[in-house]
Amino acid sequence: MPDAVVNSEVSETALSDNDVQAINALQSAYAALKQELAKVIVGQCGVIDQLVICLFARRHALLMGVPGLAKTLLVSKLAQTLSLQFSRIQFTPDLMPMDITGTDILQDNPQGRREFHFIQGPVFANIVLADEINRAPPKTQAAMLEAMQEQRVTVVGKTFELPSPFMVLATQNPVEQEGTYPLPEAQLDRFMSLIELDYPSEAEEIEIARSTTGGQLPELAHVLTGQKIMDYQALVRRVPVPEHIYVYAAQLVRRTRPRDPSAPAWLPPLVAWGAGPRAVQNLILGAKSRAALMGSYMVRLEDVQAVAPSVLTHRVITTFAAQAEQMTAREIAERLVREFHP
Repeated sequence: MPDAVVNSEVSETALSDNDVQAINALQSAYAALKQELAKVIVGQCGVIDQLVICLFARRHALLMGVPGLAKTLLVSKLAQTLSLQFSRIQFTPDLMPMDITGTDILQDNPQGRREFHFIQGPVFANIVLADEINRAPPKTQAAMLEAMQEQRVTVVGKTFELPSPFMVLATQNPVEQEGTYPLPEAQLDRFMSLIELDYPSEAEEIEIARSTTGGQLPELAHVLTGQKIMDYQALVRRVPVPEHIYVYAAQLVRRTRPRDPSAPAWLPPLVAWGAGPRAVQNLILGAKSRAALMGSYMVRLEDVQAVAPSVLTHRVITTFAAQAEQMTAREIAERLVREFHP
């Protein structure tokens, strides 16, 4: 097990034998998870990888794709295979915070007196799908922001803890932008990754038509439990990171900032604002999660590079010049990763 050996550059303690065995078990469970999801989800292997990386990093994800790409089906089946409670919230312009968090209602107690009882809203679940989150007004988005950041909600001055594990998967539709409320940068920053779904290939589309127009979809086996997921989330935090990986992650994020001396010459005309410190944290956490899922006992440079585009894209604010040149934030992030060699 050469990856389990720690060299002088590693700042954390090497994994114990029990942790090494747990990583091997996690890798096997992940293979079984993908095998189960393949029974109902055609293609989207990269999307599944990124979703599970976010889950075990204990972070949230933003899904971007046109309608009909099985975003809701994928998230619901992911929750089913992990034995987690799933909840879907359809965000609309008239959605109020209490529609998400829940509210107090007046009920009679056994003594015949009337008192308020809290009725939990749909956010009280392990995996919450916030469908078309940018269609809700800012006040409702703020309620979801507290749930994402603090894993709790406040209703009428009382605080309620949300269940663990807890993950928000929000979707945005890249078309039909009328009547939407763009997410503020502070809330975008709470999402670890922006996961973009593309159209399937011709062969995949034919398979989708074949598999979804017949009988009922097959039932999926339960691969993990909620407690096991939390154990693996704690394991991910213990994956060692060499010191040069921390340096690389920090330097990569700093290169997204147009006023930083390390930014490449081509970047300032295209980028108005770069990523903040939370991007460095998520790069490291995402790399740790990916390393564990791939069966590695230490974070490698390719782990950071693999998660970097999805971590940086929604944190890079492009200028009008970039939009005029049809240069997207993802293309900028991918170019930075491609060109930066420590």
